[in-house]
Amino acid sequence: MTKIDGHVHTPFCPHGSGDSFEMYVERAMALDYSAITFTEHAPLPAGFRDTTPDQDSGMDPSRIRDYFDALDILKEKYRDKITIRSGLEVDYIEGFEKETEDFLSTYGSRMDDSILSVHFLHQQGKWDCLDFSPEVFQTMIGYYGSVDEIYKQYYRTVLQSIRADLGPYKPKRIGHITLVKKFQKLFPASQSFSDEISLILQEMAGRDLELDYNGAGFVKPHCGESYPPQDVIKQARALGINIVYGSDAHTAEGLDQGRNLMK
Repeated sequence: MTKIDGHVHTPFCPHGSGDSFEMYVERAMALDYSAITFTEHAPLPAGFRDTTPDQDSGMDPSRIRDYFDALDILKEKYRDKITIRSGLEVDYIEGFEKETEDFLSTYGSRMDDSILSVHFLHQQGKWDCLDFSPEVFQTMIGYYGSVDEIYKQYYRTVLQSIRADLGPYKPKRIGHITLVKKFQKLFPASQSFSDEISLILQEMAGRDLELDYNGAGFVKPHCGESYPPQDVIKQARALGINIVYGSDAHTAEGLDQGRNLMK
């Protein structure tokens, strides 16, 4: 069976490890992967202010060309050994669709593959990176009113990202659609939100979008499951959605994480 990892970060990640591209590639080959997509966090849209303490959620815009150039060199270096794809993990940020489309129209031609993800939520004039820390999530509960309200806003925003017109280079894969569950052992929701998830999957199927089957949740101490979990994957497969495993590795060691627990 062909092994592909469609969600890998890089030394260009401002909150990553600094492990070299070669470290990732050599480990991928040692694990018998036939292809990997490097999907570094794209620069956040122009005019949006990152609310994380170090403002390091996305790549520095001044480094984006260097990133793609480095990947071109890497592809040539390993062309007879493993398929390397150039990509980005693009944030969908509500209200910044035009800025995101402009960015994609500039750099989309350099991408072989890409992911569209939701990390930031908007409520009462505030933006929060919902997966940043348990402390941030707890603060969000204070003004959302409940864990359930955060979940509702998250799934609504994911659905909006799927429906958004971001131009011809809009990513074809939707990232970790249950990321809101990262701290579920600390802050459990009172319901499954199966209707919201079903609608997301139906919208994805109707647009022929791929689903990121993300292993990182297994190694997050307060999550303990993939993003999304196996029952959602089963539902996605029944709808004909293409499933792509993603380690979401931010270190070379993180490649393959959670894969042995997936079906």
